[in-house]
Amino acid sequence: MATAPNVTLGQAQAVGGFLDAYASSQMQKTAAIQQQTAYLVQARDTLAIAEVRAGLDETYAAVQAGRVLQKAETESRNWQIAGNTLLRNMRQTNATLRARAAASGVALGAGSIEAVQAENVAATMRDLGVVDLNALTAKVLGFDDAMGLIQSTELQNTLNLFQAQRQSGQYTQAAGAARQAGGMLSSFTLAKADPFSGMVKDPLAEWRRTGSGGD
Repeated sequence: MATAPNVTLGQAQAVGGFLDAYASSQMQKTAAIQQQTAYLVQARDTLAIAEVRAGLDETYAAVQAGRVLQKAETESRNWQIAGNTLLRNMRQTNATLRARAAASGVALGAGSIEAVQAENVAATMRDLGVVDLNALTAKVLGFDDAMGLIQSTELQNTLNLFQAQRQSGQYTQAAGAARQAGGMLSSFTLAKADPFSGMVKDPLAEWRRTGSGGD
């Protein structure tokens, strides 16, 4: 008849301590998984937020660029209106001069009346050249400002996304390190509490030999 193995109090306490250590190691594994998950979530959210911000910045830049172009177009149109006003005033002035000359019996194509009209036309053309240049400048500068706004936004978004990708990668690496550290700590906890690690012979092997699991 098989006899029950003799288990000492010390062995029983060691086994109890091992069970506690096993529970603690499982808790350490769980904590490591939770930390890993938190890092992975941070990595995902970092990229997602950066992409959303980039999209919003591009939309805002497009709206602002449209406003800049509209302002430039309005300014250019105002200069064109000013040019048309110069031409209209020139025509009215010359018409008035001719009417007065005709009423006074002065020849319209000779003398001082011709010189006055010629100077009026020349002065108007000079002013009109400046006005046309200002109108063109307003368009060009407005276009440059709009393109600069869009390009600077695109560059900033590229830098922000690159930084977000680096930060996301760091979170991913931290997640792997947290999981690995948790596994190592769990294994160390179990190894430290192993009740048989310091024994020459495993008492369970003796039980298997002499008890119900005997030879």
